[in-house]
Amino acid sequence: MERIPSWLRQHIAAIRAVVVLTLITGAIYPLMVTGVAQALFNDKANGQIVQKDGKDVGSAIIGQKFTDADGNPVRKYFQSRPSAAGDGYDMLSTAASNLGPEDVVDVLPVPGAKDDEGDPDEGKQSLLTQVCTRSKTIGELEGVSGARPYCTSDGVGAVLKVFPAVGTPTRAVSVNQACPSQPFVADHQGVKVECGKPGEDYAAGRTVPVRGNIADVKVPADAVTASGSGLDPHISPAYAELQAQRVAKERGIDAGKVGQLIGEHTTGRALGFMGEPAVNVLELNLALDKE
Repeated sequence: MERIPSWLRQHIAAIRAVVVLTLITGAIYPLMVTGVAQALFNDKANGQIVQKDGKDVGSAIIGQKFTDADGNPVRKYFQSRPSAAGDGYDMLSTAASNLGPEDVVDVLPVPGAKDDEGDPDEGKQSLLTQVCTRSKTIGELEGVSGARPYCTSDGVGAVLKVFPAVGTPTRAVSVNQACPSQPFVADHQGVKVECGKPGEDYAAGRTVPVRGNIADVKVPADAVTASGSGLDPHISPAYAELQAQRVAKERGIDAGKVGQLIGEHTTGRALGFMGEPAVNVLELNLALDKE
């Protein structure tokens, strides 16, 4: 009997290896893992879907908005934290903003200008201004002061560009307050502060964030910053407590009952020491609806 050529034997061996590995890694292993997950962690393996009146209304591990068609908060519901995932809590665009603590200078929109897509120029808000704007908005919603140390009273970052960058100042600009806005301070080291002019390049100046005299910040940090994934379904107990009075008033129920529900839907630290206590917003709102 004629012997099979060595090159053909090598090809047959390679094909056998591909078939065996495909069966193991592409079929047997996934089926085994899926079976174990379904048997031991059925709810978690299926996304921890939450239902109301027999209908799926969300997931216990994925956040969502509680806003109306115009994007305004529905006042009878607790609000989630901000999200940088797409238009908010988009699971196909899970992401952080990738903006850091040094991102404090806005790009002011130029009136009449267009962006690369032909839409009106909207500029670009720095992380600081995003935080300031959110804090001011939440303060107005909850009936408390939204003031923060490095924010102006009109809800943008309190930042100056000082010229020259080194030496005695001869010019100072409140770069996040577009003209004709009144700058948050009248002068800086004896130099009159100007409002920011859209389109003007201030890169050569020295960036000077100005800390205001704010001793008591009412709006918690998680209310004004997005999570790393953009999908966090939780808020801090402090943010939940800030919203409790509004929710109780809108629903016409006792504030003590709302506080009790917050406590019932607050989870502690993992293993008793990792992370921070958190409140699941969807589950809390559904509990309120049952009341």
